[in-house]
Amino acid sequence: MEYDFGIRAVHYDQPRTEVPAGFLFTPQIARQVRIFHQSFPDYHPTPLVSLKKLAGLLGVDAVYIKDESCRFGLNAFKVLGGSYAIGRYIAERLQIPFEDMTFSRLTKDKTRRALGDVTFVTATDGNHGRGVAWTARQLDQRCVVYMPKGSAPERLENIRALGAEAYITQWNYDDTVRFAAQYAAEHGGVLVQDTDSEGYEEIPVHIMQGYMTMIEEAVEQLKGKAPTHVFLQAGVGAMAGSMAGYLAARFGEKRPRVVIVEPDQADCFFRTAQASDGQLHAVTGSLSTMMAGLACGEPCLAAWKVLGRYADHFISMPDLVAAKGMRVLGAPLPGDERIISGESGAAGFGLAFAALWHPELAGLKEALGLSEHSRILCISTEGATDRSNYQHVVWD
Repeated sequence: MEYDFGIRAVHYDQPRTEVPAGFLFTPQIARQVRIFHQSFPDYHPTPLVSLKKLAGLLGVDAVYIKDESCRFGLNAFKVLGGSYAIGRYIAERLQIPFEDMTFSRLTKDKTRRALGDVTFVTATDGNHGRGVAWTARQLDQRCVVYMPKGSAPERLENIRALGAEAYITQWNYDDTVRFAAQYAAEHGGVLVQDTDSEGYEEIPVHIMQGYMTMIEEAVEQLKGKAPTHVFLQAGVGAMAGSMAGYLAARFGEKRPRVVIVEPDQADCFFRTAQASDGQLHAVTGSLSTMMAGLACGEPCLAAWKVLGRYADHFISMPDLVAAKGMRVLGAPLPGDERIISGESGAAGFGLAFAALWHPELAGLKEALGLSEHSRILCISTEGATDRSNYQHVVWD
């Protein structure tokens, strides 16, 4: 379906079925992941903000924003996945039961000596690389990070400030991922990437599982008021897939509607859902969008296996929708809390707001099943990680 403002949608409305045995994104696994993160000295749940005044204005029951700008002082959620995947890698390499792998054990001199020197390698638009660099610094290990062409200098310097070697390449995100994988293979490094490929599936799944700490916290913070709609932004789909999987496993037939949003210049999940032919569909070229964290042209297969079964709507949208989300969150109604949300972080909320606010999108609102009974959950996955562009969007 095509709607005003350049918004396109594929509506699946998936059947509410139970997850299969051996599913990798269950509440039980999420609790194990969260226990690991809780062992970090700086751990605390990030805020779940209820925008009560906005919900009243938009005519819905509730609007909740999970604010990940507070995560470990890194201004984004990504460290959850990278740290968990690295923890799992070290536990398996040293043959330590993972339930015994706490932050203090990871950082002990004895663990470091047993592990030896390791180089962790990744490709990133900024937030994931910053999380991997932060984790590597805690372990006194080397980290090499590659970023796609056009990456913000601020994001590059944030990674370098954590002691990592970081470089901006001449390629788009997906080609930069391939270069990072080649570098890791040629130099004996450990690739920490949420894009899977043949023979490289375990670490991407662990990264996805690491993200479940966010949704485990959010459901706890909702105190029994389960959402009816969850809006999730997708790059390679790792975050969106893990959230959708957890919701399906936790709520079963009563799970909320899951809405996946992507920039229209990098809408690989939208195209895959639209084709519905059992194949993944990539986007090539420059992937030009201000939503840098979502500028990924090739979907993660592990994520699609979840989203293809448990996501109800796939949305392709222009940058202006995310920009409106940034401005609304940054200039709230009196009585609501202000949220600083970056270009990628505000994408899901931006789409939800647009569907409810603009009469021209009444058809989209109806297709999404939004009503006065809706309780909407969005995850602001980053703060202003590119401050100059944030200022440009919200001021200019």
